[in-house]
Amino acid sequence: MSNQFGPDYIRAIAPYQGGKPISEVAREFGLNEADIIKLASNENPLGMPESAKQAMLAVMAELGRYPDSNGFELKAAISAKYDVPQDWITLGNGSNDILELAARAFVHQGQSILYAQYSFAVYALATQAVGARAIVVQAKDYGHDLQAMAEAIAPDTRLVFIANPNNPTGTFLPAAEIETFLQKVPQHVAVVLDEAYNEYLAPNQQYDSIAWVRRYPNLLVSRTLSKAYGLAGLRIGFGIAQPHITDLLNRIRQPFNVNSMAQAAAIAALNDTDFLQKSAQLNAAGYRQLTEGFDALGLRYVPSHGNFVLVKVGDDDAAGARINLALLKQGIIVRPVANYGLPQWLRISIGLPEENAAFLAALKNVLND
Repeated sequence: MSNQFGPDYIRAIAPYQGGKPISEVAREFGLNEADIIKLASNENPLGMPESAKQAMLAVMAELGRYPDSNGFELKAAISAKYDVPQDWITLGNGSNDILELAARAFVHQGQSILYAQYSFAVYALATQAVGARAIVVQAKDYGHDLQAMAEAIAPDTRLVFIANPNNPTGTFLPAAEIETFLQKVPQHVAVVLDEAYNEYLAPNQQYDSIAWVRRYPNLLVSRTLSKAYGLAGLRIGFGIAQPHITDLLNRIRQPFNVNSMAQAAAIAALNDTDFLQKSAQLNAAGYRQLTEGFDALGLRYVPSHGNFVLVKVGDDDAAGARINLALLKQGIIVRPVANYGLPQWLRISIGLPEENAAFLAALKNVLND
């Protein structure tokens, strides 16, 4: 009798590995936690907005009760911000939750899910978790080749993931390219447009994806408050789609998947335009600081439209792991991306000016050694 439980496609999943926590690095290398700089997980270096902190304090007295499972007030805030009815909104425990709900709702075991090479690791995990077949389309300049993706849709394809900007490469798809793609996708194939880093786009790159949701009934737009809004630790995201999609997602969504403090903080953060503007400005300045540093070091990087930069740190396939380890020993946490098929590269989250400077100094020392 076999002692293995569960289907083979579940046992084949390699669990998601997040960026190393500061406490783990401190223990592993005998460092002081206060001296460690983490630029690994695309977090907002400003932390969470004060408005969100105050909103959380205001609901603490009610934590003995379950949260509003329907998230009425948070949906009302999202509805007002994006001008959509509340029944077009699905709340998630981070946007990861929305991505996984989409795979479970739209795809049967053995059908296919399509996504690009070098795109977010959760797309592959969500595909494996439902026993689906992955169609991975070769990247173009480290980003999505939408024409090739449209041509790769198979008769059994039921879901397409698109990230814009893309993680971990930071590439950006202009609005016209996305809409052309949406026009080519059969109506029975759902498209998830993952916009986790949308708030970092320059004003001339912003586009109205919600208008596409109105025109394309197979489109689901996914957003998160973990990045520019600074609420990564609270795990709050949402999806916007027409009601026939949100109805399916809500049938399989866990009850109370967004806790009371997260809902309160999210409402405050969504309305805190000053904090969002400050975050975007800090990110733009940090991007210039990092890329100028890479230019000075003669390093190749992929132009990014998120809050991180993908940089090549060597020519051999051990380069990323080697440089990453050397940086960890100096108290600098970045993100190796060999699991994406990019073993020569590291992804660097944009931090505060002094954090970026400390990283660049450490990287220079490592490369010189």
